[in-house]
Amino acid sequence: MHVARNKRTYVAKSGEQRVYESVLVRRTYRDGGKVRHETLANLSALPAEAAAAVEATLKGQRLVPAGQAVTITRSVPHGHVAAAHAMAARLGLPALLGPAGPARDLALALIISRVVRPASKLSTLTWWADVSLGADLGVTDASTDDIYAAMDWLAGRQDSIEAKLARRHLAPDANPARMALFDLSSSWLEGTQCPLAARGYSRDGKKGKLQIEYGLLTDPDGRPAAVRVFPGSTGDPAAFTQIVDVVRDKFQLAAMVMVGGRGMITSARIAALNQLEDGSQRQDASAYGWITALRAPAIRKLMAEDGPLQLSLFDEQDLAEITSGDFPGERLIACRNPHLAAERARKREDLLAATEKLLVPIAARVAAGRLAGAAAIGVEVGKVIARYKTAKHFAVTITDDSLATARRQDQIDAEAALDGFYVLRTPVPAAELDTPAVVSAYKNLKYVERDFRHIKSDDLDLRPVFHRLEERVKAHVLICMLACYLTWHLRKAWAPLTFTDDNPPAPAGPVAPALRSARAQAKASSQHDPAGRPYYSFRGLLEHLATLTRNQVRFADTQADIPMLAEPTSTQREAFNLVGTPIPLTLK
Repeated sequence: MHVARNKRTYVAKSGEQRVYESVLVRRTYRDGGKVRHETLANLSALPAEAAAAVEATLKGQRLVPAGQAVTITRSVPHGHVAAAHAMAARLGLPALLGPAGPARDLALALIISRVVRPASKLSTLTWWADVSLGADLGVTDASTDDIYAAMDWLAGRQDSIEAKLARRHLAPDANPARMALFDLSSSWLEGTQCPLAARGYSRDGKKGKLQIEYGLLTDPDGRPAAVRVFPGSTGDPAAFTQIVDVVRDKFQLAAMVMVGGRGMITSARIAALNQLEDGSQRQDASAYGWITALRAPAIRKLMAEDGPLQLSLFDEQDLAEITSGDFPGERLIACRNPHLAAERARKREDLLAATEKLLVPIAARVAAGRLAGAAAIGVEVGKVIARYKTAKHFAVTITDDSLATARRQDQIDAEAALDGFYVLRTPVPAAELDTPAVVSAYKNLKYVERDFRHIKSDDLDLRPVFHRLEERVKAHVLICMLACYLTWHLRKAWAPLTFTDDNPPAPAGPVAPALRSARAQAKASSQHDPAGRPYYSFRGLLEHLATLTRNQVRFADTQADIPMLAEPTSTQREAFNLVGTPIPLTLK
């Protein structure tokens, strides 16, 4: 018996063509030398799925209830780790780390995990079994000792890894300007036994905690190339000296221009920058240049009555190149940003007003006799003026039974005169780097600051540090730096899917504030692209990619599990297209 489907076409009087199908159950047999067909039933009136079921049964297929046909025995998040691994492979990160082996697989897994789900090493260890990353890289059964051994292996290869990154991004072929950015940050530690732990200026505002310092070296676009960890009491100038030694001696890069923040490249460091062993100054083509900014006292001296920096220079321009006998052989580029000046004036006034508001009830308590004694009054006043760091702007007179405060308007006016001004200094000749280019190079330090935000809070959660051994702390920071390198490229590739401004317009001038493109503003306003898909933050896009699961599917009457991906969304497909790879079933 079998099901026969017969179609016939009928043309109505209106000219419309109609197709009719009859579904018949027939028995076919031979009668002598002829083949005959016997119709046993007409299924045309049955629902299509019922007729299809009869047809499949007669063909010998075994039908089972829909809920029993397929069993998903395991489902793990896959898309986020697959995308990060695909970008790592595209960047050659596995080969960059070192020769293939279990230690490299563990190190790569730690870096990808730091991008996708930053957490402690122990938490990461248990998480690997819950995502495809663990099985595909063979790290699911790793122990804590294995992780620490991999960190030690990675720390031992730091110089080799960073030298490769330096050749890739800082060497003349990739970096014709021969420019590198460097800045210093800090993070606190939990515990007191690490040899690097020390008290120092906390850039996180975390008081009472021991900390480490770490300096990040990047190319002019902020792409990380090297990191160095220092004791928590290390100052900016000392860190700068060490990174210059690394760039010159270990990376073998000559004639670089190092860009650092104010206070980092001091006069003493400048004098030692190109000093030879015999005390003479290096004069050959391998000499290093630098760009930094002056501190407020030096700017104030330039703005003195007979100084070279006068307000009239900025009547029709926002930057001017000047010279000063205090800085022989150097170019000084003075800039005035009116937007920055207005913002600083507003902030100062807000802090002064907030301080005065807190001083009012203290003065009322003194007047009412509820607070007496110069020492007790001074303690209360000190708490207030220290809160907003406005002590230098207030004249305070205290006796045992009185309190008088007043603004030091002359001090406020002197500080306000510097609002919006900054002065850059560099020995690089104008023929090699013109005035606007010097300003742009210094402002590029914002990229290093952005990397620090990504490393410390936005993406990679470096802080706090829980490791005790010095080498483990350095390995932890190195993992975060390499994860930042991977994140830098992922953010750039995924800019069309996120709120990132992927094509910002050029500012009106080097001093002018950065602008957002009309496309970026439209992203923020509409929240959706023209196809109706939502835009994501970087972290939100990773979470969306995590919903692309890899499933172990078992069909009825079989014992083998078949890996299959969930149907990806259009956003997930586009994310992998932007990385330059199809969605992989396995990582390797």
